[in-house]
Amino acid sequence: MMIRVLRFNTYLLLALVLVLGAGCKSGKKKDPNHYTKKDEASLRLHLEVNVDGTEDSGAITVGRSNPFELNAQKRPFLTEFQIEKAAVVDVLGGFSISVQFNKQGTFLLEQYTTGNKGKRMAIAAEFGQMRWIAAPVITQRLGDGVLVFTPDTTREEADRIVSGLNRVAELVRKGRK
Repeated sequence: MMIRVLRFNTYLLLALVLVLGAGCKSGKKKDPNHYTKKDEASLRLHLEVNVDGTEDSGAITVGRSNPFELNAQKRPFLTEFQIEKAAVVDVLGGFSISVQFNKQGTFLLEQYTTGNKGKRMAIAAEFGQMRWIAAPVITQRLGDGVLVFTPDTTREEADRIVSGLNRVAELVRKGRK
């Protein structure tokens, strides 16, 4: 009887060691303000629409420094999967984000900007957090596939978004996304 108790205690001790050893991780959590070259980001373009009472659109708040509301389609017409490359560009008094879309994205951008002059493109980005970062008014047809806009972000956040978008574009080119 004594042997069974010892064997039971040995098994219990072994199980306890395995559980504690496997379950213990360092208490470090990833800092949301720190990013690496392997981090990804998303960029979604939504069209401003009139309130129509359907569930296809909803009110959003764009910006932090001067927030404003608009009604936008819930489904984006362009995403990060149609981006060829992105860059932060210096402009007089600040910076902008320049996005070059692939062939499919160029076609969609041209179609939406041709047919919706005077409306806004609500731009959402996810880079550790999801935020509406811009809503430029469509003033002309964009047929070259390049969208340049001034985001309501810090320079570091813009760098993080662009780095993440280029990472996704690279993965899409390699067929991994």
